[in-house]
Amino acid sequence: MANLSPKRTGLPFVVWISPKAGAKHDIRIKVSPGPKARSEDLISIALRPDVRVVNGELSPQDLALLRQWVALNLDVLVKFWDGGIEYTEQAIAALQSLEP
Repeated sequence: MANLSPKRTGLPFVVWISPKAGAKHDIRIKVSPGPKARSEDLISIALRPDVRVVNGELSPQDLALLRQWVALNLDVLVKFWDGGIEYTEQAIAALQSLEP
């Protein structure tokens, strides 16, 4: 998993992205308060059919911001998950930040 800083995303928390890598569920990302998150600190977020928390808790305000960011970046996130984007740096370069 690659962690994306608040500076990169425009969000008030860290976003973690990864390729599918054999996962049995549909596309997910994770979020955490900081970059050195333990597994129990990670909040799991499903992206389809709608952006929703599947494990952990996220405030309604943070979830609303995350939904905006995902809407900007869903195509990139899905391509990275599915292997259409092979390298993490390519995915990161293609992601857009929320306006400050």
